[in-house]
Amino acid sequence: MDDATPNPAADPANPFTAVPIEVTVCVGKARPLIRDLVMLGENAVLALDSKVDDPVELYVGDRLIARALLEEKEGSADGQLVVRLTEIVDLKGGL
Repeated sequence: MDDATPNPAADPANPFTAVPIEVTVCVGKARPLIRDLVMLGENAVLALDSKVDDPVELYVGDRLIARALLEEKEGSADGQLVVRLTEIVDLKGGL
């Protein structure tokens, strides 16, 4: 979410809405053999099971909360990445 975009679900009366949480973005998985993993060094390449344009998954802890697409931040000179949410998982049961 963009900092300038208001969140209608935010409740200023609830102090917990101001508590930061860590969101992990998973771009893919790899399943190398241990012997191959321990031999990896600088500049080694580890192939993932996904492509550049595939959706990524967002997690809070081990709970999937959304899917998104990776994009480069508009106007970013340094190539900063952002995620554009494409699907929100039903969170009615909580995190």
